[in-house]
Amino acid sequence: MGETNTLTIGAPKERVEGERRVAITPQVVAGYVKAGFRVLVESGAGLSAGFPDAAYTDKGAEIATRDAVLDADVLAVVRVLDDDPQSPERDRIKPGQIIIGTARPLAAPEVASAVAEKGGVLFALELLPRTTRAQSMDVLSSQANIAGYKAVLLAAGALPKMTPMLTTAAGTIAPAKVFVLGAGVAGLSAIATARRLGAVVDAYDVRAAVKEEVQSLGARFIEYDLDTGQDGSGSGAYATALTDAQIAKQRELMTKTLSGVDIVITTAQVQGAKAPVLVTKEMVAAMHPGSVIVDLAADQGGNVEGSKPGETVEIGGVTIIGTSNVPATVAHDSSLTFAKNIANFVALIVKDGAVDPTVDDDIVRETITTHDGQVVHARIRDVLGLEPLAAPEPEVAPEPEPEVEAVSTETTNPS
Repeated sequence: MGETNTLTIGAPKERVEGERRVAITPQVVAGYVKAGFRVLVESGAGLSAGFPDAAYTDKGAEIATRDAVLDADVLAVVRVLDDDPQSPERDRIKPGQIIIGTARPLAAPEVASAVAEKGGVLFALELLPRTTRAQSMDVLSSQANIAGYKAVLLAAGALPKMTPMLTTAAGTIAPAKVFVLGAGVAGLSAIATARRLGAVVDAYDVRAAVKEEVQSLGARFIEYDLDTGQDGSGSGAYATALTDAQIAKQRELMTKTLSGVDIVITTAQVQGAKAPVLVTKEMVAAMHPGSVIVDLAADQGGNVEGSKPGETVEIGGVTIIGTSNVPATVAHDSSLTFAKNIANFVALIVKDGAVDPTVDDDIVRETITTHDGQVVHARIRDVLGLEPLAAPEPEVAPEPEPEVEAVSTETTNPS
């Protein structure tokens, strides 16, 4: 797609309301330049995250207009087409242009369809395999880590009591009790943050294998007899959806735990599906007034019945904070990690100043979503109701030509 020093990568300013992150930060510019890129950043793209234009130019990037950025060979974005398949930016996509970012490929596959229609090559980083080698590119984990941290701060700010235990002349103040539902990356981050604030923390996850990680952070792992069949899945794996019977039993067992805590952080999400409702209104009613719930899955339908994305509601004296795009509220550090994730991914598909989106690499194969004008990812095609793509014909090595005996051209004299 270009010769050395002519390949361009651009970071446009994000347009979704409340989105303050940026996909390229000054810290990764030097790496792109070394790889042969001209780095184009839309003026003001990093300002909300604490990165002024001058910070980019100091590192070798160029501040450009939005039109110039959108014309780059590679686009690094936080949210592809601003999550809207009808975004006016879709008409700017060029055939063969590479777009890297988050695209909600299973929840909103029409975004991938829009990119495919314009001939763009989309890499949706939510589809990264959960392998050790892919960890440095894992945007879901890097952003969930920050979301878990911020969730505890939101809860502590809304709780009408102190979080740590305090001994004063007026008596001892007991520490707050926190219950974290889901011990994935966000849950573990929430546990660690709550412990640092001095709270007593319990945690639950359908994957019993995360027990040691929970305990290593100083929390107690709550075990319910549900027979989920997910004992072998560690925190690096996604939890799978429970059956209706398992969910009903889980709610019954959990109600008693909820009645004795001050803060609940819910983090359970199933990729590409509506979040499971873990806490019903009846369960909320069992909590004491003044308690706080932070629902980190509110954007995906919510783990808590009655929660609303981006809103705080009160049910029976219990405050329920329905979060929306929590990482964007910690935009500086979220951008630093997100941008590094993308830079690590770009390194896989760039060689000698050229981009090869079909490089033979399992991470690239798992994340490529569109290519040559069509959706190529099997799971997304299935969600869209498209027929599976035919498997490529295996290359057949040509048969070797038969060996022919050498014939002498010498003439012999008759005797």
